Amino acid sequence: MPSLGDQVRDWHQGAQAVARGDWSCALRLFSGIPEPPARMCFNVGCVHLLAGDPEAALRAFDQAVTKDACMAVGFFQRGVANFQLERFQEALSDFRLALAQLRGNATIDYTQLGLRFQLQAWEVLFNVAAAQCGLGLWAEATHSLEEAISKGPEGARNSLDTALGQVQKQAPLQPRRVPRGEVFRPQRRHLEHLEPVDFLGKAKVVTSSIPEDQHKGVWRQRPQVQDTAGETRPGTAPRAGETGPCRAGTPHGPRMPPDAEMIPCDKWRPRVEQAGKQVPPGLLAAGGSSPGPSEDPAGAGLPRPQ
Repeated sequence: MPSLGDQVRDWHQGAQAVARGDWSCALRLFSGIPEPPARMCFNVGCVHLLAGDPEAALRAFDQAVTKDACMAVGFFQRGVANFQLERFQEALSDFRLALAQLRGNATIDYTQLGLRFQLQAWEVLFNVAAAQCGLGLWAEATHSLEEAISKGPEGARNSLDTALGQVQKQAPLQPRRVPRGEVFRPQRRHLEHLEPVDFLGKAKVVTSSIPEDQHKGVWRQRPQVQDTAGETRPGTAPRAGETGPCRAGTPHGPRMPPDAEMIPCDKWRPRVEQAGKQVPPGLLAAGGSSPGPSEDPAGAGLPRPQ
């Protein structure tokens, strides 16, 4: 069973096929939706009418009004299908059912439901008159047209007056219908979710901003220091806690000649001189006290060795 997204996509593509006049493609897409709702059945009926098959359109409109008994436009279009089949009594019944679903309103706007069409009461009354003409009820058709003129807008007055003159001459009328190519379409907010969304984004190549960092690989993070101007730049001093010999040519230590001897960094520490005697730094680091006067040969009165 196709997913809801696939059904909405087929619905949208079917509506596009109707717009370009590809009836077979539209029918294939609309009919492929399992358990179609009333609006989808309505679309199938409209395509069959456009393709010149009123019998198939009648079956589709039957399904539409069965699933939605309040679909006034469904009764309206089913009446058109019956009229084309010269079933004027059934057409008259359908047009009256459509008029009843208007519930006294002048217009039903189906735009919010996806159909760019407004079903107006005067158009339904016009079709009632057309069906009455098919039955030979000329007086009733005249009365229906007069009622349509009273409810119609000023822009439709000329066409209604012309139709009234035809009925008075007992000339038949052709019913009005939903404009060619207009079907129920999926709402725009549903179509927005059909587009793929890239949640991860695209990969980015990050390069080093250090000019001398031209080799392949990854440098360890350098400490940030401030220069005399207050600007932050990568430091060149070794990081705190690093021990071991200072290698020549490393980015964190001073450069040394290639033939220089590698000595531990601890031996670079200066010795402390006190009272003419050099004390190893290890003694001070171990917490030992400095030599007192009693331990100094000079303090004992002995001559200082020359």
